[in-house]
Amino acid sequence: MNIALVTCNDLPGWEVDDKPLIESLKNLGATVHLPIWNSGIDWNQFDISVIRTTWDYHSQKEEFVQWCQSVPRLFNNANIVEWNTHKSYLHELELCGVAIAKTAWINANEQVDLENLLHQFETDKGFIKPQVGACASDTLRFTLKNIEEAQEFLNAQLHQDMMVQPYIESVETTGELSAIFIDGKFTHGVQKIPVKGDYRVQDDFGASDVPYNFSQSEIENMYITLEKVPEYASLLYARFDYLRSDDGTLLLNELELVEPSLFFRHCKETANEFANAIVKRVMMLQ
Repeated sequence: MNIALVTCNDLPGWEVDDKPLIESLKNLGATVHLPIWNSGIDWNQFDISVIRTTWDYHSQKEEFVQWCQSVPRLFNNANIVEWNTHKSYLHELELCGVAIAKTAWINANEQVDLENLLHQFETDKGFIKPQVGACASDTLRFTLKNIEEAQEFLNAQLHQDMMVQPYIESVETTGELSAIFIDGKFTHGVQKIPVKGDYRVQDDFGASDVPYNFSQSEIENMYITLEKVPEYASLLYARFDYLRSDDGTLLLNELELVEPSLFFRHCKETANEFANAIVKRVMMLQ
């Protein structure tokens, strides 16, 4: 079996999370390749291609989606990737009953008044982020005290679709809570905690992570959410990212179906399950 775990140029040197997966695949007799997604190679040479660390896609989203559409035997598939790479999917899930933070959805070139939005949200703290983005790019937390600076920041970003939400302060203490699913099954939870005073929960910014236990009812709600995803039965992997509201409710911050880190370092057995799920798909495709 020739298996491609697709990556990108300039992968950070600290990224080692997929090593257990590679070991598990090799133990199952697979030959593992790590091709760069836009390297122009012949993707037919692989029995399966699994998107893993294509972390530069957000700056060239259209090209990435077109690439996905051209690759045979790709997981997760191109339709899912196209749906998941624009955060309007969160609005679709909200309309289906999934809890997310209050959100103002702003189209490119649409003018909005941030101070008025904060009044509508009944808060004095807000958060700005793009509807296509990754690794906290083009984000800003702000308050009424620096509303003019925030307005200038937003105005400068309006070449793209943006979103504004109340700032969920628990991100600085509880952090972001992630739930990993492999082949439709919950495997483990992770708590990602930013450095003191920061809101960014990615490794790039020095955040730490530890295992986390979700309640059974919370996990059951995740399964219900998964069923609202287009072509959900085909999902090879998924990662839910949540923030806790002041009343303890889990608010879906992201549903990562493209290139999420799966934190095998906290559950090596998940790497084995992922490897088995990949091999199972290879067998189904033959």
